[in-house]
Amino acid sequence: MTQTTLIERYQTVIAHIKQLSHQYRQDETAVQLIAVSKTFPSADIRTLYQQGQRHFGENYIQEWAQKTEELADLDITWHIIGQIQSNKSRIVAEKAAWVHTVDREKIARRLSEQRPPQSPPLNVCIEVNTSGSADKHGVVAENVLALAQQVAAMPQLRLRGLMCVPSHPEDEQKLQQEFALMQQLFKGLQAAGLDVDTLSMGMSADMQQAIAAGATHVRIGSAIFGHR
Repeated sequence: MTQTTLIERYQTVIAHIKQLSHQYRQDETAVQLIAVSKTFPSADIRTLYQQGQRHFGENYIQEWAQKTEELADLDITWHIIGQIQSNKSRIVAEKAAWVHTVDREKIARRLSEQRPPQSPPLNVCIEVNTSGSADKHGVVAENVLALAQQVAAMPQLRLRGLMCVPSHPEDEQKLQQEFALMQQLFKGLQAAGLDVDTLSMGMSADMQQAIAAGATHVRIGSAIFGHR
């Protein structure tokens, strides 16, 4: 893909997010775009940075670590949206601004302990298994509050909210059910006195439904970068 095409696709996505934010939330700035740059080169990230994009999402820790070196001159806000193995947690704790995939107390504790004391707290979203299916990542709905309270108590973490990857994004009814569950769980955290402000949900195929259901952050890859 040429740089010109990349910029055009990016601008189209930005305009669509603004339009949906205005339509469903009466505020064009209500939704933050995370450009999911996994498997795409640092040059593409640099191009979008020059267009004003600051928030980028990465899934694969090793690939992302290399990009942080190549793009060290840019003040990028890095979001980790893939699973973190225990042996890869240190670099995440040191260099990421956000982690969207915390689903167990052990990894949250490692991230808190490994976060440099001079860094601001690491922003954390708890990944929810909205389908309850055993083959999906995330914590099941009935365990969300307990994990959220544990994360909120960790000194170097800041609990921001919840994240999900829909189990069947092509099934409109199931999609709406899962997004509604996220909204319900989010309100439950607020009712329990937790200071949360983030619903990370919505990708290229289901961005409109996610924003309608209250998403504050959408994670968009293929609509910007094309298919891998």
